Amino acid sequence: AYEAGPTGFVLARALDSIGLRCVVAAPSKMERPAGDRIKTDKRDAQRLAKLLRMDELPVVRVPTPAEEAARDLVRGRDDVRRDLARARNRISKLLLRQGRVW
Repeated sequence: AYEAGPTGFVLARALDSIGLRCVVAAPSKMERPAGDRIKTDKRDAQRLAKLLRMDELPVVRVPTPAEEAARDLVRGRDDVRRDLARARNRISKLLLRQGRVW
């Protein structure tokens, strides 16, 4: 088991292809004890193992490569749109400081 994250699902697919069961956990759905602010790989691994043993690990479905590619495309488009809006705002503010309205 491992937590879903920015690395995608390549590891889960690779393990599955050689016949090893791999579960991808949803970190956003895992309850954290109150006041637990210390996050280390060792503590995370112990927590994952405990939840897996108790069959209480919130898992996510591993998307197909095509589904993952489509998600990446949509996320990339959203990122570019946000970047464009921020760049326009920076240019507009620069021009306003120079007394020009755009």
